[in-house]
Amino acid sequence: MTSEAGAAECFVYIVLPGTSTFVTAGRFVLEPNRAGVPVGRFVYGKRYLDNPDAVPIDPVELKLSSGTYRTAALKGVFGALRDAGPDYWGRRVIEKQTGLPALGEIDYLLYSADDRAGALGFGLGPNPPAPRRSFNQTLDLHRLIEIADRLIAGEAEANTPEVNQIQDLMLIGTSMGGARPKAVVEDADGLWIAKFNRPDDRWNSARVEHAMLVLARACGLTVSHSRVQTVGDREVLLVKRFDRERTDAGYLRARMVSGLTLLRTEDTSQHRDRWSYVLLAEELRRISGQPKADAIELFRRMVFNALISNTDDHPRNHAAIARDRDWRLSPAYDLTPSTPVSLERRDLAMTCGDYGRYANAANLLSQCARFHLKHEEAKAIIDTMEAQVKATWYETARREGVSERDCEAIRTAFAYPGFRLLSDR
Repeated sequence: MTSEAGAAECFVYIVLPGTSTFVTAGRFVLEPNRAGVPVGRFVYGKRYLDNPDAVPIDPVELKLSSGTYRTAALKGVFGALRDAGPDYWGRRVIEKQTGLPALGEIDYLLYSADDRAGALGFGLGPNPPAPRRSFNQTLDLHRLIEIADRLIAGEAEANTPEVNQIQDLMLIGTSMGGARPKAVVEDADGLWIAKFNRPDDRWNSARVEHAMLVLARACGLTVSHSRVQTVGDREVLLVKRFDRERTDAGYLRARMVSGLTLLRTEDTSQHRDRWSYVLLAEELRRISGQPKADAIELFRRMVFNALISNTDDHPRNHAAIARDRDWRLSPAYDLTPSTPVSLERRDLAMTCGDYGRYANAANLLSQCARFHLKHEEAKAIIDTMEAQVKATWYETARREGVSERDCEAIRTAFAYPGFRLLSDR
C-alpha cells in the first residue's frame, strides 16, 4: 500500500462481461510529483490487452491502450476507480475498523468490501482475488433482521464483526459522522442496497424515497426496483442492485461509471460549472449504445427531478453501466423530494437549460434539442408528467405507506408554483 516515500500502488481487477470471476486488468500507482501534488498512473497489463474479451475500465479516461495514463485530478485517482471506492459511510466504517491514524486513497480502495459498485476489484497481488475483510461485508437479509431484533432485545452476542456492523447501522454511532447508514444485503432475489433512516430525518426517508421511485416508474422513467423492509424497530429502504445479475455460477457484474466521471469533473463547488444535464446528454451521445433513447430518458429524469424538487440530483446520482460491451444510462436511483422555502425559484444541482439550474418548465425546454427532442415533443413530456405528478403523488405516497403527517411535510415539493413562472431574464 503506502510506502515511506509517499508512493502507493495496487493491482486493478475486473470481472469481464458474461463471467463471474476476476482477472487482472492493470496496475495503478499514486505518488506525489515534485510539487507534492498526487499524480495517478495506470497501465493495462499486456496479458489483459492480449485477451480478445478485454473491455476498457471506462469509456472516458482509460480506453484500451498500451500507454500509461496519468491524472492529477481527484487527488490522482481516476474517475472510474473512484466510482468503485467506498462512499462516505463506507469510508467512516473503514476508518473505524482499521484504527489507522491516516489513510490514503488507495487504502480506501483496498479496504473496501468486494460488493462495491461496478465490476472492479483491488488488491496488492498481481493475481486476484483481493483479500476479504472481516468488516463491512454483504449481509444476509434474514440474518440482518434476526440480529437487529436481538440487539433491540439486548440478547445479541458482542464483538463479532457481523454484530458490530449491524449495530453501527442500527445505532448510527457518533464516530460515523453525518453519513447515511448503508449496507449491501442479499436474499433469494439477489443483492440490494439497504438504506437506513437517520434520527434527524424530517420524514420517513425510506418510505418517501420508495414512493418517489414508484411515482417515477409510473411517469415512464426507468428506475431501480425497491421495497421497504422492517429491520428491528426501523423501516429500511431496499434498492435492487442493477449492476449485478445472479446466476448459478455466481454474480455477473456490469461496469459502472458515475455522471461525475463522464463529465470529467469533481464533486466540489469549484467544479460545478460542468455539472450539467446538457453536457451529460452530450457525453452519453459519445459512449451510449443507444444515444437517442438515453438522452430522452435523461430529459425525462431531469423533468421529474424538477417536479419533485429533488435538489440532490448531483452527478454522482447518475451513472452509465455496461452489462456487455455497450454502455447505457443506468436506471434512476436516489430520487428524493425537498421542501425549500422559496415558491418562486428552486434550483436543481445540475444545469438544465439556458437559465442555469432553474427548475422551471421554460428552462427545461430551452435546450431540448440537445436531448434529441423537438420542442413539441419535449413540451408534451413536461405537460404530461406535470399533470401526472400533481394528480397522483399523494395517492402513490399513501399507497406505499407514507404517513399522513409525512405527506403534509412533503406536499410543497411537488410541481411548486415557480415551475411555471417565466424567468425574470
